[in-house]
Amino acid sequence: MSVIVVDASVAAKWLLPAGGETLAEEAFHLLGRWAMGEIRMIVPDLFWAELGNLLWKAVRQGRCAKVAAEVALASLEEGMLTTVSSLVLLDRAFGIANTFGRTVYDSLYVALALESEGQLITADEKLANALAARLPVKWLGAV
Repeated sequence: MSVIVVDASVAAKWLLPAGGETLAEEAFHLLGRWAMGEIRMIVPDLFWAELGNLLWKAVRQGRCAKVAAEVALASLEEGMLTTVSSLVLLDRAFGIANTFGRTVYDSLYVALALESEGQLITADEKLANALAARLPVKWLGAV
C-alpha cells in the first residue's frame, strides 16, 4: 500500500468552502482513495497546528463560520490520520531545510515522506517545484 504524506494545504481543500479553493477535486479524489483503503495517509504532528491556524485565519477573513471550522476540524480529527511526532523527524528536516533552502516546517513533511518511504502531496506548487526533482514531493495538481 502506498504511503502518502499530506500537508495542511491539501487538507484545506477538504475543509474550506469549495468556491474559494482550487484543486478541491484532486484533493477529494485523494481523500476518497484513503477512505477506500487504497492508500495510507500520514502527517507530522505539526499538521494539526497548521490546520488549526489555517481554519482560524479563514474564520477571521470571513471565508467560513467559526462553527463550520470547528465541525470541519473535529471531523478530520475523527478520521484518525496517523500522526508522527515532529521530534523524531527534526534532525532530518533540519538537514533538508539547510540543503534545499526550505523552512523546517515544510521539511518536516518531506522528512516524514522519506522516513515512511512514501510521497508528500502538497497544494503548494512552489514547494513541489523546488523539491520534486530530488525528493519524493508531488504537487496536488499533478496527482
